Order: sequence, then C-alpha cells, then structure tokens
Amino acid sequence: MTVVDLARSIILSWGWKRTGLAFGAGAIGALAMPPFGFFPALAISFPVLVWLLDGASAAGGGWRTIWAAAKTGWWFAFGYHLAGLWWIGAAFLVEADRFAWALPIAVVALPAGLALFTALGTAVARLLWRPGAGRILALALGLGLAEYGRGTVLTGFPWNLYGYALTQYLWLAQAASLVGVYGLTLVAILVFASPSVLGDDPDDAAGRAFVPAGAILVLMCLGLYGGWRVSTTPVGMVEGVRLRIVQPDIPQDARFRPEERDTILARYLELSDKASSPERMGVRDVTHLIWPESAFPFFLIRDRAALAQIANLLPPGTTLLTGAARPEAPAPGRSDIRVYNSVYMIDDAGQITETYDKVHLVPFGEYLPFQDRLESMGLEAVTRVRGGFSAGDRRRTLTVPGAPPVGILICYEIIFPGEATSGDRRPGWLLNVTNDAWFGFTPGPYQHMHQAQVRAVEEGLPIVRAANNGISAVIDPLGRVLRMLPLGARDSLDADLPTALAPTPFARAGHVPLAVVFFGLFLILARPARRRSLG
Repeated sequence: MTVVDLARSIILSWGWKRTGLAFGAGAIGALAMPPFGFFPALAISFPVLVWLLDGASAAGGGWRTIWAAAKTGWWFAFGYHLAGLWWIGAAFLVEADRFAWALPIAVVALPAGLALFTALGTAVARLLWRPGAGRILALALGLGLAEYGRGTVLTGFPWNLYGYALTQYLWLAQAASLVGVYGLTLVAILVFASPSVLGDDPDDAAGRAFVPAGAILVLMCLGLYGGWRVSTTPVGMVEGVRLRIVQPDIPQDARFRPEERDTILARYLELSDKASSPERMGVRDVTHLIWPESAFPFFLIRDRAALAQIANLLPPGTTLLTGAARPEAPAPGRSDIRVYNSVYMIDDAGQITETYDKVHLVPFGEYLPFQDRLESMGLEAVTRVRGGFSAGDRRRTLTVPGAPPVGILICYEIIFPGEATSGDRRPGWLLNVTNDAWFGFTPGPYQHMHQAQVRAVEEGLPIVRAANNGISAVIDPLGRVLRMLPLGARDSLDADLPTALAPTPFARAGHVPLAVVFFGLFLILARPARRRSLG
C-alpha cells in the first residue's frame, strides 16, 4: 500500500473505525514524551489526524463538518493524554482505602477534560482548512492555540506539550531560549504534520516532497543554532557556594503520620551530615543545605525541638532551604487556620528568616474547587489538608545569604512556561522543591524533571531540584544535568551552583512573539477561508 492509498483509506473511514484511528494515533504520539523520547511518533500521529480531518467533510458539509472535526480532535487528544498521563492514578493508591475509588474517575476524567481544548482546536483548524500544505498551517494554528489554552485556562495544565518532543535533544532544546516551549509546540506541529502531504495528488510528486523536506531543513536549522549556542556559551560556577541536596525517599503514606516525626527528622539529619567523599566529610563544608517539599508530618514553625536540632546540625554561616507546611492564624471571625505549602529559609541559629508560599496550587491535590460544597459531601483533597492549602499572594525572589537571589518553585509550579520568575527582580537561580513519591516508578517523575530542564533553557537560569523521591539534580542554564540522584535513591548530593546567563529572548519577551505568529497565521488562512464553504 502506498502513502496515497493509506491516506485515502483513512480519509474515507467512518464510524468506530474513524474513532479508533483517532484514539490510536493520539496514543502513539505519547511515545514522543519522556521517558520514551521517540519523537518520530508524532510524525505518525499528526498525518493521521490531518487525513481524518480531511475526511470530516463527509459528515455532510457546513457545521456538520466542524462537529466531525471536533469529535476527531477529542478522540485524538483523549488517546494522547490517557497514554501520557495514566500515571496520575498512582497518587490515589497511596492511601488506597480512602482514595482508590476515585482512581478510574481521575485517570479518565483528566484526559477527557484536556481533550476538549484539542476538540476546539481541530474545529478552528477545519474552519480555516485549505488544500495542500495550507491545511498544515491551519492545524498548527488550531492546535497551537488549543495547547496554549490548556496551559492557561482554569489554572492551566501544560503537561506534555507537543514541543517537549523536540526539547529532549540538547541542541534542539536551545530554541526554547528564543520562543519557549509553546513556540516549539507550533514548530513540532508544523514539522510532524508535514508528511501528510505525501498522501496528496500523486501527479505532483515533487511538490509533495517539498513540504517534508522543508520540515527536515527546519530541524537542521534548530539543531545548528543549538549546537552553536551550546559550544559558544560559557557557564561558570558561583564562587563560594557549595550545595548539598537531600533526597530522603520517605514513603508517601508515612508523610501523613505524626507518629513518624522522629524517624523522618532523623533521616534528614543523617543524610545532611553524611560523608560523601574523603574531601567532603558532612555538612561542615556546605554553605547551603536543601531539603525537599513538605518535608515533615508536623508544623516545623511550631516545633521548637526540631528547630533546635536543625540549629545543632548547621555550621556557622550555613543556610537551610526546606519545604514545610506553614500554618497561619485564623482570620477574624473564623476558627479554621490557613495552611500554606511553603519553603522556609533557616539560619544556623534555627531562626526562620524568609518564607515563600506556593502560588499555583494543584486542583484536587492541594485544594478542592468548590471546597465547602465538596467537603460537605465527604470529599477531600489528596493531601488531606482540611479546607485545602491556601495560595500565596505572589511569586517572590528571596535574598539568600552567601548566594545569588533565588526564585522558588514548589512542585508543579515549574511546569508553567513564562511564570518561573517574579516580576520584582530576576533571580540568579531557581530552586524547585518537589515530592514525586506520589507517582512511584512511572513516567510522571521523568516528565516533571524534563520540564524543569526546559525552564532552565527558557530563562537562562540554573535550576536546583530537590525531591523527596523523584529526581534531584543540578541543571545548568543550557539545560544540561550536571549532577543527579536517580528516581528511588536515598542519598545526598553535593554540587556547585552554576552561574546564570543574561536574560534570554524568551525571558525578555515572553509569549508576545508567539501571539504575533498566531495572528499572522490567522491572516494568511482567514481570507481564503471566507471564499469557500465549510465543507
């Protein structure tokens, strides 16, 4: 069977065959994401989607065509997100007796909801559809807008954006410093959908080959730019900063039990003062000690004994940065306390000198939408904080003794392109504390880690990552992993702190150039669209 024959059979498919093709093509595309990283999978997925959208006109023309395109897009995205995000269900098995009943709902409902954005995107694409290579532009505009929408609307969830298929290769990833991962998502759609034209009119073989050849040229140009940037950009180390990152690997269910207080704190203290080499005999020659997100099953700020043990651990001049839940006194007229998912900065006297409260909370994980109503029905957030965590008021850059100012990103705050730094001042590095023990040995922690690498490239900032169980690492501003503790390790990691680069074009301009490109694509496609029917 030739490519033309394959394209025709997909275009003419209908009913359950059409649904199955859309779902299967989307699921195959998930192989392009970490930890698999097989980016040619999207060169299979997107051409199938293009051909299915070609066949949407068989629904009868007009708005029936648009509705058929939307359904096709929904099934495509449902397959993509179900195959790429199934691991989220592992969080509901941490306390299976309380939350296992919700596992099927969560695993299916999230992909189904995210797929609505793609359905809208394919509907827009079909409205602007045109023959030949023009329909690839329409798909890029529709899906590009849809991906930006799902990353921003209703708090956003920009996980596994199509652009991450390209960023798993160091040289290709450098383009994120110019356009960010949303811009690379647009590039990925254009590049990986280009083989669809090989199924067009067989009498124009030369014309059909021109489009995918152009896509290969685009990838080559991105690679050449990335190679040039990596080879010509020096990255030094901050003088006098010696980091120790602790990855305690505490079982997730133990983190909820106050009776585990002494065991958990003892593990942190032990790993913090562990000799890592004959030259590094413990915490004595460390300037900055880093512990992961929500480190304790108690309120550290209220535990004087724990703070005293920390003070005894820290040598003079050493600073601890640690995740911790932070309680706040009730508001006037209320009896309930507010609790924040926070990072404390603690000096060698055991005094908390700075605090950052997480701004971007996880829906259903850290808080429940329509909290009072759902809690009255017996539901609770997976973190089991009654009333949910409260959100911090703003992103902040903290002043760190003996180190450049730091921007804090707690857990999945790292996944939002363009939101990694505060507006008040640019940090010299980013600290991402997290707890990926919720998801065990699944693709989730690898995907989370990779998104941190891309934020480093976008912002031109080094990232230090401390995970309870996940992947702890030091990432330089070019996205290279300098030191790392693998998933499942219980250990500490010593490292120097890389220096920051000058603000990248993306750090300066954000998503404004992407908006200009979207508008340009619309102008190109809209005028022809007004001169033809929807079918």
